[in-house]
Amino acid sequence: MDEQIMMKAQTLIEALPYIQRFNRKIIVIKYGGSAMMDEKLKMSVIQDVVLLKLVGFKPIIVHGGGKDISKWVQKSGMEPRFVNGLRVTDEPTMEIAEMVLNRVNKSLVNLVQELGVLGVGISGKDGGLLHVQKKLSCGQDIGFVGDIDRVNPKILYDLLEKDFLPIVCPIGYDDHFNTYNINADDAACAIARAVKAEKLAFLTDVEGVYEDPNDPSTLISELNTAQMQEFLDSGHVGGGMLPKLQNCLDAVENGVKRVHIMDGRLPHCLLLEIFTNKGVGTAIIHNEDSERFYQG
Repeated sequence: MDEQIMMKAQTLIEALPYIQRFNRKIIVIKYGGSAMMDEKLKMSVIQDVVLLKLVGFKPIIVHGGGKDISKWVQKSGMEPRFVNGLRVTDEPTMEIAEMVLNRVNKSLVNLVQELGVLGVGISGKDGGLLHVQKKLSCGQDIGFVGDIDRVNPKILYDLLEKDFLPIVCPIGYDDHFNTYNINADDAACAIARAVKAEKLAFLTDVEGVYEDPNDPSTLISELNTAQMQEFLDSGHVGGGMLPKLQNCLDAVENGVKRVHIMDGRLPHCLLLEIFTNKGVGTAIIHNEDSERFYQG
């Protein structure tokens, strides 16, 4: 028999225990970075998510759109400004951000529905999903940037129960119903905690967590919470990865079973990480758990 056909069969068999274990479980996918800008990668990600849905997972997509926001801010004659990595969001910028994020949101809904699954695009304002307080950057007011202080996941549960695939853009509201931009990583983590997600998957522009960021051979396949805390305290992590990894650790310590960090530039990385023994990124797990539980 053709060896290639047998390899396909073996791949499906390898995926079986993962499908059985995570059937009907919620998985939150934070989608951003280069995987959003390249049309082929975008389709690859959406195919992965649709497949997860069709084999019994309950996926929720939380997406960003920072590069598109900067592009449209510039087209509007303004200059994007950042303080400590956070976008300064005045009222005109907030209007552009909401417009752009909703546009991205509906384009993802279209892609999902082209593949035969019913998607519903919402923002954090819908159903009172994401309530925020104003976020300060080292004490500095940076405008309509929100820190999530409350999540009401009812709308997500309702959509999942009716067999829809929720697609969330990171816009929230405060006590006075003002609109706020939210960091998409923060939104994904807060939502994953609120729904007690089985998995939270980060599609990033790096392969995972490295012992030495300058040495690709030091990719870490798995970290438990104690090892992750030790790693963060070591001072080896810098730049934009530090808050991302802290978010991941907080998620695992607050009800999320597993967090996966993977390279969204790798086609079908989501399937490879979730359904194969080796995986392709870094899994962060509880101390007493074991993600790579089927070997051989």
